[in-house]
Amino acid sequence: MKVLVIGSGGREHALVWKLSQSPRVSKLYCAPGNGGIGNEAECLPADQKSLDSLLVLAHQVQPDLTVVGPELPLQLGIVDEFQRRGWRIFGPTKAAAQLESSKSFAKEFMQRYRIPTGHYAICDSLDEVMEALSRFSTPVVVKADGLAAGKGVAICQTKDEAVLTATDMLAGKMVGLAGSRVVLEEYLEGDEISFLVLSDGERVAPLVAAQDHKRIGDGDSGPNTGGMGAYSTASLVDEQMQNWLVQHIARPVVEGMKAEDVDYKGILYCGLMVTARGPMVLEFNCRFGDPETQPILMRLESDLLDAIEASIDGHVSDGDFRWSKDASVCVVMSSGGYPGVFEIGKKITGIEDAESVEGVKVFHSGTSRIGDAYYTAGGRVLGVTASAAELSSAVKRAYEAVSKIRFEGAHYRKDIAARALKKS
Repeated sequence: MKVLVIGSGGREHALVWKLSQSPRVSKLYCAPGNGGIGNEAECLPADQKSLDSLLVLAHQVQPDLTVVGPELPLQLGIVDEFQRRGWRIFGPTKAAAQLESSKSFAKEFMQRYRIPTGHYAICDSLDEVMEALSRFSTPVVVKADGLAAGKGVAICQTKDEAVLTATDMLAGKMVGLAGSRVVLEEYLEGDEISFLVLSDGERVAPLVAAQDHKRIGDGDSGPNTGGMGAYSTASLVDEQMQNWLVQHIARPVVEGMKAEDVDYKGILYCGLMVTARGPMVLEFNCRFGDPETQPILMRLESDLLDAIEASIDGHVSDGDFRWSKDASVCVVMSSGGYPGVFEIGKKITGIEDAESVEGVKVFHSGTSRIGDAYYTAGGRVLGVTASAAELSSAVKRAYEAVSKIRFEGAHYRKDIAARALKKS
């Protein structure tokens, strides 16, 4: 079977890596891919922000299956266009992907179907922001309504700060058109969990959970990023909690979509805060997360292709996944200055040495390759991922591998999974 993966980040590298292990995959393509993905798939030039570009590529390659990694092609309606042509593709339709592409849609959807989430207000103008803030205590969260690559969220300590942030978002200064509408949200405290399920439009099957680290600095300091690391353990979400999350969050989403004549097929990523009031939804994503995919797929022992086809063909079951009990950890190495202004083109050394550490795989996020050398080509550069029987050992292996990699300006958090280790 010929499989095409769309995307260019660490998530896509992890998907390619896991799909390459399926005995039914005869040829793997990735568009556009990156420097490291080229070791495991044929990278093809394409503009992942252009639906026309991706359609032309698929027509040329004629894959038996296409797997969509990032959110933007889903928002553009790539699944709808492929299905209209009779091409097999994994992911939700444009209508279903509104759960991610519009924060206001997601909030109103959750209210309709009584899915637990924080209090909110949708604002199209600064006057509406000023009026709505009277109903919130501080801190208050200000979110861009549209897609902003994980950078459209600000936790504001004062109402004045919230006004300034909303002003910049609405004016297009922070995240462009994604901020033309903003959502104010109640600030929730607790433990953040990424809980993913696979859906076929009716049934759901849970994946193992992960915990992301979104802030740039140690101790959750500094601005939000696309994610600076993540870990996954068997104890992160126990069976009782998993069943509750399926019953009260994941299944109501799929059933609610069905009630609105939309089949939700693909991955549903539930970004949760486990609060004193119980688990509350912070956000939905309509695809695998990044960097959560890296530690999650490190623990997957069954065939990912089988699970993907179960979603497309409508026979998802709890037996679609088989998981290792080992813990896994991903540490993201980023360019200096990220998530702000950063330089690219810095030579990377030590990746081979890093992968010589037992249980380690280095996933490329933003790299290019010239000859045998790798260079930085993005904000998040590498996802150094390790697995071991115990979380402490996985963390040790990951950071041992990180210490072997060098590039100018390299930055990484030194406390990935530290809170979990303190609790254990």
